[in-house]
Amino acid sequence: MTETDTTRTEMLGSQMSFLDHLDELRRRLTRSVIAIAIAFIGCWFASDVIFDFLSVPIRRALSEAQRREVPIVGLTGDERVLPLGSLKEGDRGRFVFAESTKLGTGVIQPGASVNAVVVTDADGKLSLFSDEPIITPNAVIPTGVRLPAEIGAKADESIGEEKLIVTTAQESFTLLVTVSLYSAIAVAVPFLLLQVWGFISPALYKHERAYVTPFILLSSISFIGGAAFAYYILFPPAVRYLLSLADEFRPLLRASDYFDLITLIMLAMGLIFQMPAITYVLARIGLVTAGFLIKSWKISLVIILIVAAIVSPTGDIPNLLLFATPMMVLYVFSIFIAWVFGKKRSVEAPA
Repeated sequence: MTETDTTRTEMLGSQMSFLDHLDELRRRLTRSVIAIAIAFIGCWFASDVIFDFLSVPIRRALSEAQRREVPIVGLTGDERVLPLGSLKEGDRGRFVFAESTKLGTGVIQPGASVNAVVVTDADGKLSLFSDEPIITPNAVIPTGVRLPAEIGAKADESIGEEKLIVTTAQESFTLLVTVSLYSAIAVAVPFLLLQVWGFISPALYKHERAYVTPFILLSSISFIGGAAFAYYILFPPAVRYLLSLADEFRPLLRASDYFDLITLIMLAMGLIFQMPAITYVLARIGLVTAGFLIKSWKISLVIILIVAAIVSPTGDIPNLLLFATPMMVLYVFSIFIAWVFGKKRSVEAPA
């Protein structure tokens, strides 16, 4: 909080009227909107990178769901698969175009193939070049054209060429705007938490307002941890389970539906992971004790299960427990925090 905000808070304190509270709320909301707008501009320029990052779990799940593993049985038994990263100069083979590709004025359709050879280019980098002319309906592409394959890169074999779909012309733009907005909210979380603290601080004693720094720090770290936990731990098994229910179908997933789902889960878990940080502040103030949390465990368990049912993308018991278990762990951790840092509320700070 700035010095002006601190002075204003100390002057008003508990003397703020209802209209004063509304005015303070308006000021805090205005600042929050401005912060999100500034963050949105930055996230918009990085929206493609954010889009690719968020699409990795579903692309990996789609690739695993659609891949049929067939063991390699060769004439000698020594046959093996060579990933692109292990190729060396002079290796030859046939390159298959996985998607429609434009080379010069020629358009090559998915499934077309061409003889290829690994050669070191003028920059000293291993690349894959065509070893025969490619004939298309409207052009003849000569020998020696670089093909769209990355030699030497460590490829993620769990990700194929699966893509999400859009159904309207403007959906791609709307999707990037949505992704940028959610990302801006995540980036602005520390400032938003600061505004929340500034709004409630008039109800606190002067010494209690000193907890703003640990609150913002712990809450920001908790939010990032919760979002990362959802992205890396919770969401992959949930989406794999959903796709496993469609074994007899070819899933065509709308991009907007998928990103609504993953952003909802990540934001929700980011907020849920605030539990220890909020407990720390309330315990330091003296509003929450470890004994109170222990006595309220039954009600808390019901609330946790309800929240898990809302956040979980499926209604089955395994996925419900997958989301509820970390909340239960956080609740137990919050009890420990309240036990360590809890104290009785005092009117004035100790001398």
